[in-house]
Amino acid sequence: MTLPVNFDSVGVDAILADWLCALKDQGVDAVLVLGPNPLGDRDDREVLAVHPPKMLGPAQALADSRDFGAGWRDSDAPLVAWQDISKSAYGDQAEAGGRWRRMWLSHGFQTLVRVAFSLPAGRAFECFMFSPRAFADRSEAAQLAWSAFNVWPMLRRSIAEQRISLSPREQESLNFAFEGLTARETAQRMECSERTVNYHLANAMSKLQTDNKLAAVQRACWLGLI
Repeated sequence: MTLPVNFDSVGVDAILADWLCALKDQGVDAVLVLGPNPLGDRDDREVLAVHPPKMLGPAQALADSRDFGAGWRDSDAPLVAWQDISKSAYGDQAEAGGRWRRMWLSHGFQTLVRVAFSLPAGRAFECFMFSPRAFADRSEAAQLAWSAFNVWPMLRRSIAEQRISLSPREQESLNFAFEGLTARETAQRMECSERTVNYHLANAMSKLQTDNKLAAVQRACWLGLI
């Protein structure tokens, strides 16, 4: 599935709105993106984007839960999950994950499809697509998963730019650091002095609130900048 326009210079809200519009025929009425909190613990997640905006409360409840979190990623579970919310909102799961499920159910949603995009150190970005109906078979969930894979590169870039702004040279320096290049090797690639590279890296580390290059690279990954 392809989206109808080029989103290179369009914001997160516009991307989500058009993505949701494209998914209407497949019965999806809400989309949500969660991502790691770069300043938090391993299990801490943030709501990066949600549409329609009225679903922010249920989205935050899902982010605050431990469902689909580190424990899920440590298992052999697949990258894509398909779940009937109504079948797991009560009973044994009521304490662990029932709250967010009941909130989504109260808004008329019954099914979710989750696609995870893995990051270093056991973190992940998570795209959720919610439908008010039950799916007849696995193929419907698979079609939604493909839509997420299609939109994710532009959505990730837009979310990253919204969260933090790096200059082109700061971004380039971090990219080379991610590839394992030293400051001297990076200077050769960027055709500048080693001192200039270190200057750009220092600025990037300051913006990312880290005190070393390795931590800056990791945090940049968690933000979707790399």
